[in-house]
Amino acid sequence: MSRALRIGAGVAVAGAAVVLVLVLPHWLSDAKAAEFARAGCFFIAIVGLNLVTGYTGQISLGHGALMAVGAYTTAILTANHGFRDLWTIPLAGLVAMAAGFVVGLPARRLSGLYLALATFAFAVAMPALLKRFSGLTGGSEGINLFDKALNHSTGALGHVHVLGRTLATNDFLFYLTWGIGLVLAGAAWLLVRGRVGRAFRAVRDSEVAAASSGINTGLYKMLAFGISGFYAGVGGSLFVLVSNWFVSPTTFGFDKSLLLIVGAVVGGLGSLAGMALGALFIQFVPDWAADLSSAPGAPSVFFGAAIILVMILLPAGLGGLFRRLAEPLTRRL
Repeated sequence: MSRALRIGAGVAVAGAAVVLVLVLPHWLSDAKAAEFARAGCFFIAIVGLNLVTGYTGQISLGHGALMAVGAYTTAILTANHGFRDLWTIPLAGLVAMAAGFVVGLPARRLSGLYLALATFAFAVAMPALLKRFSGLTGGSEGINLFDKALNHSTGALGHVHVLGRTLATNDFLFYLTWGIGLVLAGAAWLLVRGRVGRAFRAVRDSEVAAASSGINTGLYKMLAFGISGFYAGVGGSLFVLVSNWFVSPTTFGFDKSLLLIVGAVVGGLGSLAGMALGALFIQFVPDWAADLSSAPGAPSVFFGAAIILVMILLPAGLGGLFRRLAEPLTRRL
């Protein structure tokens, strides 16, 4: 497919996504809108993870901890320093971006399973670190913005007024999370089609070949972790707003990092469009699995079986399914 056709297809997909985000809340109940808003938080974090794993080829098991950094940045600034919660979202992204660069430092020397274990250690240690600095993070009790920053929490006191319209709180959070998600996904789409994206793919395909071509592989791996950290921080910041303005160390256990990996793989690594489906998968499939059986351990079994089934039927993920369905049209064009 020519460059013009690829750009046209990307614009068409983006336009359809915008229309879907605008009309979908009209078909959802208040509770479902909240669940879709939470999926939007996952979507943002998974798009960032995809830059590291899907495009740069580095396995990261610590993105749940980067979400925690963003979440606690929003909670601390809002509860302790009087910031408006919405204004803390980009700040949370920048703080998590700095943490992402730190996490990416081992990537200069490590790769594969060794790097995965290093990032996993970060995810495992994060809850303990949050409890250790209780004066800042609230310790095991966490931070409840309803108690400390009610007047600074958008939508906590009722409906939200935006551009002359009155929105229910959960509808507003749906538009906020998915609106930011689409903007950041568009930014990622532009990034991976530029010079930086080509360098990312070169590192993924062969670090030796990339280095011999003059690419600073360590720098680009750190850059991927930093940018990905920004995405995870924004997703974590929004997660605080969606999760009833409350955050605690248990909110971001290491299982969050594993869920993000599942979402990225199920969505299809290297496919930005598939990341939305991956986010919906990790948001809704565990709940559906819990509805099938309440026996101890049964929901986890059903969720695991769903992951295995998707991987067997769709080895390239749900994004790969989209590409397969569109292949006859793109071949004809």
